[in-house]
Amino acid sequence: MVEQIEVIAKAEIARRIESVTVLIGAYSGVEPDAFEFAFPFAAENTLAEKAELIIQTVPVRIECSKCRAISEPEPTWLVCGKCGSTDIALIGGREFMIQSVELEIG
Repeated sequence: MVEQIEVIAKAEIARRIESVTVLIGAYSGVEPDAFEFAFPFAAENTLAEKAELIIQTVPVRIECSKCRAISEPEPTWLVCGKCGSTDIALIGGREFMIQSVELEIG
């Protein structure tokens, strides 16, 4: 991720990266606390070295194939919140992506 935001910063001829906002889904397999701990080490000696890391968590969202309800269950219990069916489609919560990067230009 640090490499990706450096590419963005260099393309914009930025002096440094002020902040980066990352979306982490509850079902992504990425532990927000571990990511937050590791970020300063990964960003060391880069334009992101002093960047503020903003993590926004995204809940698991499912759509029931039987009743078409959309609900946000616990990541370990994927059942419809309305009818209790396990015949569901995961429609959110796997995200792990850069949402925005704030740069210091000039």
